Amino acid sequence: MNILILGSGGREHALAWAVLQNPKCDRLIVAPGNAGIAQIAECADLDILDGAAVTEWACAESIDFVIVGPEAPLAAGVADRLSGAGIAVFGPSEAAARLEASKGFTKEVCAAVGAPTAAYGRFDTLYAAREYLADQPLPIVIKADGLAAGKGVTVAETGDAAEAALSDIFDGAHGRAEVVIEAFLSGEEASFFCLVDGETVLPIGTAQDHKRVGDGDTGPNTGGMGAYSPAPVMTREVEARALNDIVRPTMAEMVRRGTPFRGVLFVGLMIDNGQPSLVEYNVRFGDPECQCLMMRLGGQVLDLLLATAEGRLAEAQVHWAEDHALCVVLAADGYPGPYAKGSVIGGLTELPADSRHMVFHAGTARENGQMVASGGRVLGVTARGSSLSEAHRAAYGMVDQIDWPEGFCRRDIGWRALS
Repeated sequence: MNILILGSGGREHALAWAVLQNPKCDRLIVAPGNAGIAQIAECADLDILDGAAVTEWACAESIDFVIVGPEAPLAAGVADRLSGAGIAVFGPSEAAARLEASKGFTKEVCAAVGAPTAAYGRFDTLYAAREYLADQPLPIVIKADGLAAGKGVTVAETGDAAEAALSDIFDGAHGRAEVVIEAFLSGEEASFFCLVDGETVLPIGTAQDHKRVGDGDTGPNTGGMGAYSPAPVMTREVEARALNDIVRPTMAEMVRRGTPFRGVLFVGLMIDNGQPSLVEYNVRFGDPECQCLMMRLGGQVLDLLLATAEGRLAEAQVHWAEDHALCVVLAADGYPGPYAKGSVIGGLTELPADSRHMVFHAGTARENGQMVASGGRVLGVTARGSSLSEAHRAAYGMVDQIDWPEGFCRRDIGWRALS
């Protein structure tokens, strides 16, 4: 079959790598892709936010199945246009994508089903937000209501920090000037991934991300500096509570509202004394969590995503190896602030590329025959191992062979589980 993946980051490189291992894939195109993806698949120059253009192109190229990687095309209704043209698509409708596109909407759904989550207020004026904030204890969580590429959340330890976060949001730093203010949840964060075809919920793995830019979880939030899978804090008991108290009731409520969810549900959780609470929903694979999941799942991913799109999850099974994966993100100096583009990355061709070792490209380009950095998060160096410590050693061993003086990484990915 002919398959199109929409996106250009490390997540899409990992999805492409896994899909290509399945013999059902005859032709794979990634739009727009990146320099690393171009080494294993075709790339196409498409505006992936233009549902009409994507659908027209997919029809012209006889595409059988489309996998939507990032959240923005989903929120723009690209999946609706594709499915309306009779093309099988992995990713929720625009209406169902509101679970990520609007944090306030998610809070309303949680309230309707009694799902455990932080107490909150939702505001569309700075004055009302300030009034609410004045009566809340610190620390407090300030969230831009809409999509913010993983950077619209501030955990404010002081009133000044909270005020600055509110000012940024209402000055338009993240688009829509609307905010959700949440009580701070204590505990350990984890990412829980489930495939959903409207009715059936199929868990496909857990992971832990490292959002802060610096070792020891210091510095500002980023899009993610590394991840590992599975997450030890997600025991069978915690997973069962998350499914029964949060995920399944939410999915049933979406059906009740006439907007059934079909795709991957990324459930961000805070676990405190074995009790999970919802931090947020995302409606796509996490990045860099996806890199770890794809390494562990391999070619069966295509079968699972197809079953989701076709409403056949009740008959699907996940075949896990008892292994671990760890991804270290290499980023450009200065990230998540201003950074330079165009620096040359050396040493990549000498690294292994197999089912246990991969470098997934996120922000790279090819210039004058050389691989250069073209983004903030640039590479996701990922390894599998029979233990987390083995995966950790393998990933950092690869990192140390990459010649890129203008880049940096955290040296403590996986520290919670390893300690």
